[in-house]
Amino acid sequence: MNPYGHGVEQETYETMLGPAQSSPFVRPTARMVAALDGVSAATACAKLHQMGITRTFIDGPVPLHREPDVRVSGGAVTLQFLPQREDVFSGGEQEDAERKTALWAVLETIRPGDVLVVSAQASHFTGCLGDMLVRYFKLRGGAGIVVDGRVRDAARVRALGVPIWCTGVTPHYASQTELFPSAFNVPVGVGGALVTPGDLIVADEDGAVVVPQRSAVTLAEDSLLHQDREEFARRRLDEGGRLSDYYPLTGAGLEEYLASRDAG
Repeated sequence: MNPYGHGVEQETYETMLGPAQSSPFVRPTARMVAALDGVSAATACAKLHQMGITRTFIDGPVPLHREPDVRVSGGAVTLQFLPQREDVFSGGEQEDAERKTALWAVLETIRPGDVLVVSAQASHFTGCLGDMLVRYFKLRGGAGIVVDGRVRDAARVRALGVPIWCTGVTPHYASQTELFPSAFNVPVGVGGALVTPGDLIVADEDGAVVVPQRSAVTLAEDSLLHQDREEFARRRLDEGGRLSDYYPLTGAGLEEYLASRDAG
């Protein structure tokens, strides 16, 4: 079965707050995901801005792996952390209680190609995911993780090779300090951006960007053309061309680009 085929899922898990119920959502199609495969975060952000969607950059998370080719694109599944309150959930219950929360539940919903997006209020202390959970995420076929907070077990997590964007690392486990995992596959605020389950995520060295499903294919087509024009301008600049002639690519420079494309 195509993991990105249309379909609605509804799953319920028992948690410390009672059922944490995911909202019904439709995953993006394989065509949407493939269309964005060659699109950079910077181009996606710029093109969405031109389309009137201006708050798409997830501010804060940076790549845990600093390789120049780190990138991911895929459909979002979400996890929400909220502040602890002693009469509801306390870190005193320790890690054993976490298996009854949305943290374990969301991992059981992961399908191949999914990007897990975690809302953790930019906490410097909560280690939202560590070695074992990221390992399971990878085994289920997850493509990447974006966290507006921290992760733990940094060396082991890096060795797993799962692309991760986060704000840093911490020795704490998920519920050890001030937050607890409360809900999954619900709309979340992450780094100042709204992410709803089924949105697309494009992330690379510049950071992570949210792409609405309805905009994905049009944005991808426009973005790839934009990137092709920039590659032409880059070559001309490297050959000694004037900046004002080739960036931005307009007028005679654009005509030259169009002529070269037709000739090719």
